Amino acid sequence: MKVLVAGANGNTGRRVVSLLGKNGFEPYAMVRKKEQMEKMSDLGGKPVLGDLEEDLGEVVKGMDAIIFAAGSGGNTGPEKTIDIDQNGAIKLIQEAENKGVPRFIMLSAISADNPSGGPEKLQHYLEAKHNADEALKASNLLYTILRPGTLNDDPSSGIRAAASLDDPTGQISRQDVAKALVECLNIESTQGKIIEMQGGNLNVQEALLDATKS
Repeated sequence: MKVLVAGANGNTGRRVVSLLGKNGFEPYAMVRKKEQMEKMSDLGGKPVLGDLEEDLGEVVKGMDAIIFAAGSGGNTGPEKTIDIDQNGAIKLIQEAENKGVPRFIMLSAISADNPSGGPEKLQHYLEAKHNADEALKASNLLYTILRPGTLNDDPSSGIRAAASLDDPTGQISRQDVAKALVECLNIESTQGKIIEMQGGNLNVQEALLDATKS
């Protein structure tokens, strides 16, 4: 399966590229700069040049799935957040539809369903994520939207996952998030689902299966 990773050079994206290759997928690592391509090859990915603010038709063509792990970051100004987290994601969704890519997995964020209820400094970021999520839900793609809590660089330690978690303040390791993004490609029941995740005591596969039972 050919899987395009948007945001491949990010902290989570690099982990996704590596895990895809180790799990029998064919990762295509989308980066904006030529000097980033060697790193993607070292991770086991096939580097491709692409920019979420430019035309992506040729990058998307021939892919079987897309994992959107790009992000401007919660501390970025509103303009860049809109460009990447909202408009860039929506553009990629539209290109996936146009080019017949069936599967799309979105890395979103807890509280994206209610941006005004999140921390004030993150509300512009959550609003952008919300709009991208809504565009994906309205598409004809087989989607999964993963909404993790605050990301950290701790080792993989297990997660808990559900359609909705009662406390949006929990953290989760980037390695576990990357595992979940990749595992969604293997678990058909994640299609058409929104799943919130935080650190917990289940392995990623068990937690995703539990979260998609209802």
